[in-house]
Amino acid sequence: MHRDIKPCNLLINTNCDLKICDFGLARGITSTKDDDTEFKMALTMYVVTRWYRAPEVVLSSANYSEAIDLWAVGCVFAELINREPLFRGKNHLNQVQLIQTCLGKLPEEEIDELAE
Repeated sequence: MHRDIKPCNLLINTNCDLKICDFGLARGITSTKDDDTEFKMALTMYVVTRWYRAPEVVLSSANYSEAIDLWAVGCVFAELINREPLFRGKNHLNQVQLIQTCLGKLPEEEIDELAE
């Protein structure tokens, strides 16, 4: 997983070939199975430039997956369409507020899961 997808880490040439660069925060995913459905990964919480961070990372959850890269890709895509960043948070709290304004408040059960 890349863990720092943002516009300056995406290189596009005149042929529209896309290359991803800056793998400094990237990690291979090595999981151990506790059972058939649950995987636990030892990953750091400091990843992704704030404006492109998935809500679970902004809320300091250590339980994230490669889905955080997909969130960042969505933020970059929205930025391409709107020609400005989607969630231009000034700090962690403001980032959560901007995400909630756009997507609505997280249900309580999801907030409880993030706290685990």
